[in-house]
Amino acid sequence: MNYIIANWKCNKSSTQACEWIARFAESYQASDEQEIVLAPPMIGLQPVADYLKDHQITGIKLAAQDVSPFPPGNYTGATPAAMLKGLVDYCIVGHIERRRYFHETSLDVTNKVSELADVNITPIVCVETSNAMSQLTALNDIECEQMVVAYCPVDALSYHSPEPIERVTEAVKFISTIVVKRPIIYGGAVSEKNARIYSEISGLSGLFVGSASHQPNQFQAIVEAGK
Repeated sequence: MNYIIANWKCNKSSTQACEWIARFAESYQASDEQEIVLAPPMIGLQPVADYLKDHQITGIKLAAQDVSPFPPGNYTGATPAAMLKGLVDYCIVGHIERRRYFHETSLDVTNKVSELADVNITPIVCVETSNAMSQLTALNDIECEQMVVAYCPVDALSYHSPEPIERVTEAVKFISTIVVKRPIIYGGAVSEKNARIYSEISGLSGLFVGSASHQPNQFQAIVEAGK
C-alpha cells in the first residue's frame, strides 16, 4: 500500500476544509493501491467526515493530528483515543512540533500509541534519525497490529528544505532494521516537484505532506506522482 497523507496542522476552518475536498474530488480517482489520508484540525474532523459521507466521496480516510496519552477521565482539554474511534482510521503522534512546542517525550508518544492500539486506530509515528532507535524500540512491547512510521527530518521541516535523496534512502534502510514489515513514509518539504523522486526510493511506502497539501491542485499532483 502506498500512503499519501496530508497534514493541515492548524490551518483551514471546517468550511474551508469541505471546500478543499469538493475541489479535490472533482479530479481524484480512488485507487486500491493508494491510501489517501487527510488530517484536518481536530475541530474539523466531524464536519469533514460528514461531508465525505453526505457527498458519497470514497477512497479518503481521516487522521487526527494528536491524541491524549491517557484514557477517558479527568483530563481537561484532552481527546482520548476512545472518542476518536469510528471517526478516524489514523492518528499522528510524535510530530516534531508537538515535541518542540509542547515538550512531548518519547514516553508520551509510547503511551499515545498504546491508547490508539487499544481502539484499533493506526498510529502514524513521526521520527528522525536522532530518536528513531529509542522511540521505535520503546514501542516493541506494545501490541499494535498496524503502524506507519513517518521519517520527518527536523531540518527539512524547520527550514522547508527537502532532505537529499541519499539521506532519505539511508534513513529508510536504518528504520527498516528497527521495525520490520512496517510501512515507512517520508515527510519534509514534499512538493509536486519532488514527489515522484521520493516515491521511487526503495523501501519507501508513501509521503507525508505539509504545506503543499493546502491547495487541492498541488496535492492532486503529489497523489499522481506517488502512484
